[in-house]
Amino acid sequence: MFSKFFTKNKSCRDEISVESQKQISDFLATYRSDTFPQGLLAIASEHSITCIKNSVVISMTLPFPCDGALHEVAEQLTELLQQTVSFDVDYDVVPVRTHAIKGVKNIIAIASGKGGVGKSTTAVNLAYGLIAEGCHVGILDADIYGPSIPTMLGLQGQKPSSIDGKLLTPLEVNNLAAMSIGFLVEDTKATVWRGPMASRAFSQLLNETDWPDLDYLIVDMPPGTGDVQLTLAQQVPVAGAVVITTPQDIALADAVKGIAMFEQVKLPVLGIIENMSFHQCQQCGHQSHLFGEGGGERIANNENTPLLGQLPLDIRIREDADSGNSVINENSTGELALLYRNIARKVAAQIYYQLDMRSPTTAEIVTNKS
Repeated sequence: MFSKFFTKNKSCRDEISVESQKQISDFLATYRSDTFPQGLLAIASEHSITCIKNSVVISMTLPFPCDGALHEVAEQLTELLQQTVSFDVDYDVVPVRTHAIKGVKNIIAIASGKGGVGKSTTAVNLAYGLIAEGCHVGILDADIYGPSIPTMLGLQGQKPSSIDGKLLTPLEVNNLAAMSIGFLVEDTKATVWRGPMASRAFSQLLNETDWPDLDYLIVDMPPGTGDVQLTLAQQVPVAGAVVITTPQDIALADAVKGIAMFEQVKLPVLGIIENMSFHQCQQCGHQSHLFGEGGGERIANNENTPLLGQLPLDIRIREDADSGNSVINENSTGELALLYRNIARKVAAQIYYQLDMRSPTTAEIVTNKS
């Protein structure tokens, strides 16, 4: 798909100077960042540089969504050339795991060792963050006992339809396709289901939903590491998992259990997100670490997994979740939105760098010819 963040204009092409071409090529060849640790050109399958109406346009195909990172590159090149530079990007996201779920390329599980750490809120904002970065996304509420996604998306009371009487059509809001047991069953009934019933219900939601073409499907897992969570982790063809925690010691201990659970079922952990890392005073900007400090980084180092980001304890996040909004949709370039978008971009990048055969970090298999 072409990134909606960058515009395309094929009319009135001008010539770009040889000097500018060289400056751009040299910059792209040496540019490094968290998103592009091996360089931007190392992951671009093709690229070209043209001049359109006095603006330089760099066209390329990339393997994961990264509009925000490319915007930063464009700003630096604009300053370097003293001429407007933009990107025209085609994102070629491919499945990293074989499965039979039609329309879905990669499934990302969002999990937590315990409840109350902001897992579902983070899952929703990560989904919107991936959309803002330039791809197609869906979200599946696997928290059968306490589905909160309908409320967080502002879809309470709405019911999915079916075109053929076999597959459910997911609801859509702000370009996000969504499915939840909360759309089908009242919360009070869902909470009394036994484990096998909950697992079967989730399996039906996943496999009997008519998903549109999605680059990523976010699965909001139920909190904990019990039988239901283990069964879901084994049944769902997940590409990788993201573990949510807070800096509090008890949450960190449960996060480690969650990582161990995914290791047990041989599911890659893409990284850790530390939620409620600090409270920032809106008056003076002072940061207070109410639940401890540095815990997420510590267990990330101990478990040899990336710390994808640290999110503040901010009343705007809670208010938006309760009202069915998202800080990203409210202001996609605001401070909180950029935090979520940066984390979402890192999640997509980790899937590529860890699991995609096209990645420059993938080991090559060399055979000796006799």
